[in-house]
Amino acid sequence: MDTIGDKRSWTDAQLRKAVENNSSWRAVARALGLKDTSAGVVRTIKRHALRLELDSGHFTGQRRWTDGQLRQALLGSTCWSEVFASLGISDSGQDRVRIKGHAVRLELDCSHLKTPHRASMTGEMFDLPVQPEMLSAAAPGIAMAWFAMRGCAVALPVEPQLYDLLVTTADGVQRVQIKTSVRPNGKGRWSVGVGRRPYALDKSAGKMPYDPDSLDLFFIVLGDGSIYVIPSSVLAGRTGIYVDTYLPYRVGDAAGLIAG
Repeated sequence: MDTIGDKRSWTDAQLRKAVENNSSWRAVARALGLKDTSAGVVRTIKRHALRLELDSGHFTGQRRWTDGQLRQALLGSTCWSEVFASLGISDSGQDRVRIKGHAVRLELDCSHLKTPHRASMTGEMFDLPVQPEMLSAAAPGIAMAWFAMRGCAVALPVEPQLYDLLVTTADGVQRVQIKTSVRPNGKGRWSVGVGRRPYALDKSAGKMPYDPDSLDLFFIVLGDGSIYVIPSSVLAGRTGIYVDTYLPYRVGDAAGLIAG
């Protein structure tokens, strides 16, 4: 069994073969007949792989590139854009941070990568297309501006909270939850989720309504720029709505910010 003081159901030879034939530690665990969702299991097989000096450079996990491909991309590139092109992935902010972080963990030399000199980006900035999928990221800024322009002090809560903003109004401090909908459904109606996922590791868990006592207002921004501010008591018990049934709560339009 080639064990070192601990009980295992697999041998070193089986671990070598599993590491050679798979591309992630979870896949190795499955190949050994172990529970791949157990952090303890993964730590154990990593420890024994380190003892056996097994090469895991071909592992990708959820990535589409290996450590070896990243090394080669860095060696043959002069800037990060070339690294992305070499790996065959788009140069997005999220991927850039992830790949830079991975390179740092691997202790790869990135000092030769330069940012190409750009004489002026002003024209290009104004020509950048609107990305509808970024609405949820932009919505808090829209909400803060909307309330601030009406003389309401706005604050961000200390996480974690069920609300996104604290807004001081004439009626006192209001707890605001921000929701968005990028585009209408096939029937032309704007559907907005106004529920929340319970605090559980299972991301497939169904959504549940917010407790109306935990929120005061829903601030809703649609992909066409429409803004709705709806009291939580009006939406109590709901996890989804069609906003066209709440037209009295339509309070503004941010189309100038969202339009392409």
